[in-house]
Amino acid sequence: MTSIPDLIRKKRDGGELSDGEIRTFVGAVSGGTIQEAQTVTNSRRSLSSDITAAATNLKLKQVPMISGRGLAHTGGTLDKLESIPGFNIHQSAAQIRDILGSVGFCIVGQTETLVPADRVLYALRDVTSTVDSLPLITGSIISKKGAESLSALVLDVKFGRAALYKDLEGAKELAQQLVTTGNGLGIRTGAVLSRMDAVIGRCVGNSLEVIESLEALKGNGPDDLMELVTTQGGMLLLMTGLASDLSEGKKKISDAVIGGVALSKFQAMMAAQGVANETARSLCSAKTDYFKVLRKSKHEMELKAPADGVVADVDGLVLAEVLHKLGAGRSKAGEPVNHSVGAELLVSLGQKIKKGASWLRLHYDVLAPTSDQINRLQNALTVNDDTQTQHKHALVAELLLPH
Repeated sequence: MTSIPDLIRKKRDGGELSDGEIRTFVGAVSGGTIQEAQTVTNSRRSLSSDITAAATNLKLKQVPMISGRGLAHTGGTLDKLESIPGFNIHQSAAQIRDILGSVGFCIVGQTETLVPADRVLYALRDVTSTVDSLPLITGSIISKKGAESLSALVLDVKFGRAALYKDLEGAKELAQQLVTTGNGLGIRTGAVLSRMDAVIGRCVGNSLEVIESLEALKGNGPDDLMELVTTQGGMLLLMTGLASDLSEGKKKISDAVIGGVALSKFQAMMAAQGVANETARSLCSAKTDYFKVLRKSKHEMELKAPADGVVADVDGLVLAEVLHKLGAGRSKAGEPVNHSVGAELLVSLGQKIKKGASWLRLHYDVLAPTSDQINRLQNALTVNDDTQTQHKHALVAELLLPH
């Protein structure tokens, strides 16, 4: 039987692992019989196809989403959902099948039996400086999607200051590898390349983003957020033959939101994943005080515009980094996050603003912002003279459809 050092040596020298060798390595990772140093060494190589090939196949016909927690300055989907009291992201394969049968979709995390190798590798990426590893990103994303037995998949690949990839070219390289790998597994895969320089929507932070998402499902979402939602959803409907073109697909998604179908499904999913029925109903009601259910920060602070003019830019990365330091994110795997920490953007790009008007509401809790952090936040806002012409780039820059 081939040893782990032999596999590492083979991969190091540019060799391709056989199916049996891939399963040996992934089995050692998920079973805990491989040393961390060996995992890191081999994972730095081009393992995207290796990891995805060994993904657990659940043979599911609906829509489970296997997600992860926050890495680097970004907040994770699971962290946001866990700001909802009772929401349980830990579901067994049998429970996932039950939820899919009753609701039609669910959002869960990795487990010891559900894409187990990715669970280990995902936790190592922050501490080994491999958050930006193209093979590991590809393997982590597509392995979870491969485990879901999807017929079609649309991925949102970000680029810009607040994203992992700063320019369109880098993001497109990742998107192309994701699309190629997904299609190679028999999943009809496409990608949306979208900008992430400023904040998308108005909120940053776990509880606040849940509130904004619920408002979007109630038909009150910001224009840029809804553009992204309808484009991604419309593209998926096009790829599955449920729409004749992207325009029809986007309209169908918009109709599902306006008609309340999307909100009703989200409410049912919350209840199925442990949220009390009364809590789920309260969050989804037309008029609700969200902070009767979700954790509210102890303190708020509003930052003021330094001059009259037009909002030309808001640096989303600065906001994310400051909020991370205030407790909204984690520095290493396993650390808790403070769901109440976040920020609300009170202006939009291109909007006229008066000197002294509030442009950002900061929600903080245990840790108060330092003077340096407040200065960083203030400098994240760029206000130009009224006479200067502003050019706002489209949020969605490019679409990659499967061939």
